[in-house]
Amino acid sequence: MPRIAIVTGASSGIGHAIASSFALAGFAVLAAGRNAARLEQLERELPGVTTWTGDLATAGACGSLVEHCVQLYGGIDVLVNNAGIYFRRETELTSDEEWRQTIAVNLDAPFYLSRAALPYLRISRGAIINIASDWGIRGGRKAAAYCASKGGLVLMTKAMALDHAAEGIRINAVCPGDVNTPMLEQEARVDGIPVNEALEVYGRQIPTGRVTRVDEVAALTLFLASAAAAQITGAAIPIDGGNSA
Repeated sequence: MPRIAIVTGASSGIGHAIASSFALAGFAVLAAGRNAARLEQLERELPGVTTWTGDLATAGACGSLVEHCVQLYGGIDVLVNNAGIYFRRETELTSDEEWRQTIAVNLDAPFYLSRAALPYLRISRGAIINIASDWGIRGGRKAAAYCASKGGLVLMTKAMALDHAAEGIRINAVCPGDVNTPMLEQEARVDGIPVNEALEVYGRQIPTGRVTRVDEVAALTLFLASAAAAQITGAAIPIDGGNSA
């Protein structure tokens, strides 16, 4: 029987790469997101992938996703909380709605999904991998809401890891820096940088000289889900080319 993984935010960017890498590694993957067309394409491209379309900002929706996975596959081995949103705003320009949406998607949803999945992960002695950010372990300009949500996600990871280590459940956070995704294009527009020049401009600011690729984030996530990472829990691992060093 294949191992079973839920991957949220799977319709594009990092989530798409993670869902693909898990499927190619032999997992049965339930790929969740809000873009039905992109999810359907992913399902057509890769054997072992099924999809779930919806908004995960409420506890009810998160519970429904977990129960759908259990009904479909009989259990859960890995939960990857990847879905996220980003409003690049200074504090005074961040609206109440933008603050609430950021916290709901980036922090509430991982909590609700983890809480719903824990009974099944206890059975499988499984793993949770939260896709946070290097801005969850250090500050970033014009990103108070985003930093708050990702910083909260990092500390939630550590606290939950302590709570469940004795049960054989491992919980870690991956903390990417700039990654070649649609979110980077959004950041470039806010910074007034031409999108076609963004990779070069941001790459020059990184010690390794380039931004991170989505397949590199996916590879780290897959490793943390593997038996090779059996003694890693409660970690927040930067993958940012040395930016947080």
